[in-house]
Amino acid sequence: MKLFNFIYSVAALSEVGIVERILFLFSERGRRYLNNFIEYKKQGKALGASLAINKILPCIKDFSSQSAHLPQHYFYQDLYVANMIFNHRPNKHLDIGSRVDGFVAHVASFREIEVLDIRPLNINFKNIVFKQGDLMNELGLSNYCDSISSLHVIEHIGLGRYNDAIDYYGYLKALENIYIILKNGGKFYFSVPIGRAQTVFNAHRIFEVGDLVKFFQKKYRIDSFSYINDLNEFVNDASYLDQDLERYQFEYGCGIFELTKLPAN
Repeated sequence: MKLFNFIYSVAALSEVGIVERILFLFSERGRRYLNNFIEYKKQGKALGASLAINKILPCIKDFSSQSAHLPQHYFYQDLYVANMIFNHRPNKHLDIGSRVDGFVAHVASFREIEVLDIRPLNINFKNIVFKQGDLMNELGLSNYCDSISSLHVIEHIGLGRYNDAIDYYGYLKALENIYIILKNGGKFYFSVPIGRAQTVFNAHRIFEVGDLVKFFQKKYRIDSFSYINDLNEFVNDASYLDQDLERYQFEYGCGIFELTKLPAN
């Protein structure tokens, strides 16, 4: 009867479809889960323990996983840029759209950080100051701060993914507004997907490293370039010279730039 109840519980799981439920019951991981389930129940009965199984939620992918799942690009870029901000110690740092539960949280652990995003943010933490705004529009923040970060954000702007307006050159408008917001001599920490130039609608754009270098050299001093390749390997302080650009033809890499704003001509 207990086995029947277990099978019935699995079959009733609402998180997956009926085919997935049946396959789970007859898979190697399903059998392992069942054996663990029976052993846990047996131990609980023998010990007279009070934490009886009331619901089941199979987490079978974790049987063979690493100690942590590293989201592609984010683990390395978030720690790397947060460390640069810690060392540089700006007066006012503004982040634009980066991951709140990664990069923003890292920075907020040691200093105040202002966060600008087109989406609302319901959060209450003393070191996080939120502003809502659309970076494709002028925000009235000229020469606002001496440090800006925008990690894995610009590639989305203008594609409508986050309820923003469709704008083919939305990413260029965003970059122009960042230049306006940043003070002369201020730092800009920037990352986007790199590889062969393309749009994967409506998820993101992928940029050629050479195109990014040409764009930034008109407005910034490039202090460093690092990248994450298709194997999710982080490479620090890489070359961005013309003769080395061919190596960055990834399917979906990540380029990380440390930039210093130059005065407008």
